[in-house]
Amino acid sequence: MTDPHEPASADADDVERHLCPRCAAEPGSPCRSRAGAVAGTYHTGRFTKVPRLAKLLRVQTPASRGPGQPWRPGTPPPAPLDPDTPSADIRIGYARCSTLGQELDSQLDALAQHGVPREKVFSEKISTRIRVRPQFEAALTAAREVKAHAPHCRVILTVYEMKRLGRDAAELTALADHLTAHGLVLEMLAGPLPGMYDPSGPGRLLFAFFAAMAETERENIRESTLEGLDTAARKGQHGGRPPVITDDMLHTVIRRRTAGESVEQIQPDLIIPTGKRKGQSPSVASIYRALAEHGKAQAYPEAVEAAQADFTALRQRSATAPASS
Repeated sequence: MTDPHEPASADADDVERHLCPRCAAEPGSPCRSRAGAVAGTYHTGRFTKVPRLAKLLRVQTPASRGPGQPWRPGTPPPAPLDPDTPSADIRIGYARCSTLGQELDSQLDALAQHGVPREKVFSEKISTRIRVRPQFEAALTAAREVKAHAPHCRVILTVYEMKRLGRDAAELTALADHLTAHGLVLEMLAGPLPGMYDPSGPGRLLFAFFAAMAETERENIRESTLEGLDTAARKGQHGGRPPVITDDMLHTVIRRRTAGESVEQIQPDLIIPTGKRKGQSPSVASIYRALAEHGKAQAYPEAVEAAQADFTALRQRSATAPASS
């Protein structure tokens, strides 16, 4: 926000006559972010030194100051911008889903209907748990490059919904800082906060609030899932694929092996009842594996019974032995 009676370049010239108490930007240089890039807005302690700007909420850094460019101390203010200079919105799209089984078509269609060119959409199938997402980094790089070559244009990073960007408040807040430092705007088409979002504006607090809500929702889903798995386990219901060798098949194998048949002779007669291999015969290795596990399960109780019998016999011998003199 700037005074409507004063051009943005005039405001910037007056603000930059003062040293910034927050980032120590020298006179003649715009304020800078923590990353060293030109900030999207001047810091409050600096522009309030100009009487006509003192009551404003913020003063935007003009595009002529080069948002997104490395900060160089002592850079003199450039010539005022021509008010007739054309400006336009340039959108960079990003679409993401978590697993290979999900589809990106709905997101890509929504971005296309919103006017994002297909060649400017970056998409990938990757989880937000992976911190380095190549296509997301490529989208940010493309947006920064467009802003650097067209500073008068508004560069917008467009996504379908917030959870396509990240799942925890810290990650989303760091993204907001990155967008602010490079003069980029975020746009969401759906979700809890649809519409245009300027991270340097008053919407930042609302963005952080929804980011925290998204993180809380994810933790609630995880907790509910763990509770459901624990309840099912107590009832004897375990997840995962059904066993290839069922108890009936194992009993058949043991009975026929006792009769003198080999595993290779028995294998063609066994049929898998469920799962992806339903109707097929199990492999010989699966049968041997099931027999080995069955042998281990049977050996343990037999070993316990043998130990108890030895202990009972030892006590009986001790009781009947004559006492030593």
